[in-house]
Amino acid sequence: MEELLIATGNIGKYQEISAILQGLPLKIYSLKDFDLEIPDSVEDGKTYAENSLKKAKYAAEKTGMMCLADDSGIVVDALRNELGVMTRRWGAGAKVSDHEWIDYFLKRMEKEENRSAKFICHAYLVNSKGETLYDCVGETEGKIMRELMAPIIPGLPLSSCFLAEGAEKVYAALSKEEKSAISHRGKAMVKVRDYFQKIL
Repeated sequence: MEELLIATGNIGKYQEISAILQGLPLKIYSLKDFDLEIPDSVEDGKTYAENSLKKAKYAAEKTGMMCLADDSGIVVDALRNELGVMTRRWGAGAKVSDHEWIDYFLKRMEKEENRSAKFICHAYLVNSKGETLYDCVGETEGKIMRELMAPIIPGLPLSSCFLAEGAEKVYAALSKEEKSAISHRGKAMVKVRDYFQKIL
């Protein structure tokens, strides 16, 4: 059985990704299994692809394992050039709680009539030497609701107010299966799953 490290310190992301890869002949680990964190200095890229690859390579270098990392963010039409790759570090900052971050975000959006937004995820899979095995992108269009429509999932505050196009409930109110089918990360990780099914 192959071993895979999901290179994220975000528990919400880890749970989403591992759920999609469940059932594959993989023994899946998290950074916490190695008492490892991705330092802020690694996530200083200008694109999702750059950040994702840097995180995957860093984790592979530190553990000698095959690693999967993703970098995600949201593009909000009303806040052009403000979030993107900086999403979790934007506004109130990366060190505040999920509740503080989303409160700040919703206040910024309070008077905006244009609520359109798009989530983007770029994922990279590298081998134990940090060499790229596979990479892919997932995107989901939608809109920002005016208030939280579901309890906050740890590490994923925007999921409680982002309504994907064609969906009746915000991300956080969907089942894991429903969210995986329409979310940006779900779309990317299904591609990763398909890749594993071909090679394992």
